[in-house]
Amino acid sequence: MVGEMTLLSGSSNRALAEGIANALGTRVASANVGRFSDGETRVEIHENVRGRDVFLIQSTSAPSNDHLMELLIMADACRRASAGRITAVIPYFGYARQDRKVQSRAPITARLVADLLEASGVDRVLTMDLHAGQIQGFFRIPVDNLHAQPLLLEEMGRALSANDAVIVSPDAGGVERARSYAAHLGATLAVIDKRRSKPNESEVMHLIGDVEGRDACIVDDMIDTAGTLAKGGAAVANHAAKRVIAAATHPVLSGPAVSRIEASVFERVLVTDTIPLGEAAAACSKIQVISVAPLFARAIRAIHQNDSIRRLFLEEGA
Repeated sequence: MVGEMTLLSGSSNRALAEGIANALGTRVASANVGRFSDGETRVEIHENVRGRDVFLIQSTSAPSNDHLMELLIMADACRRASAGRITAVIPYFGYARQDRKVQSRAPITARLVADLLEASGVDRVLTMDLHAGQIQGFFRIPVDNLHAQPLLLEEMGRALSANDAVIVSPDAGGVERARSYAAHLGATLAVIDKRRSKPNESEVMHLIGDVEGRDACIVDDMIDTAGTLAKGGAAVANHAAKRVIAAATHPVLSGPAVSRIEASVFERVLVTDTIPLGEAAAACSKIQVISVAPLFARAIRAIHQNDSIRRLFLEEGA
């Protein structure tokens, strides 16, 4: 049996770590995560973790390499300090889109990250809405993949008309996700058929499904440059949708994403706090943030008490 719980946080998402701690009725343990003068990552844990059940909370969002190194070094520090068990809580799992070889001599970086986490001493991973579910199979340790869907559904239910809502998948790959949202909301389903010309750019071709006169919501797992999202929203609006909103778990929001959302047809874009918003995104009136801290807190409590995570999924309707 491992000992009492200890929460530690890297620098990527301290606000979420504090939210999780508050929901658990505890605090984030004292640690110093910074840089040496030459840029190397420096970690000092100021509290005893010997025999304790340690949860390292760190999204590997931009700058991904820095945040990943922080997580690896924190795990190594805890392992060398004789922690009883180390769980990496990674609300946003960076490099998840590099999950397969797309051309000759290409790496599978998501698998490399899994190997690095295991080598650093991590015993378990807790994450949310992996871009590719098969990444769980890259690990030889347990991986729990939570879903933000219950939290997003609650807000979507308030935003969409109960009688004429339609859930839109931005591409063929997201149909299963969109179908699940539609089933929970009692909505119909539509799919945007697009052709991707190069990475981070896409061309909307046509819409499959009826959105005319309806409240439409485009759902995805993440918003990166928002090019796909903005073009998808325009396509839905051009097919005479009454209102258009969007929902996604991870607000990566790189490059021109915020300006594209500002100029888009969306009334609202629902995201979670797996990644903290930058200054421009936080000031955008169209972006609404829903906290995943309560859901992570419940999962952490279940892991600590050796309770069933599956029961948590069933209760949340995921």
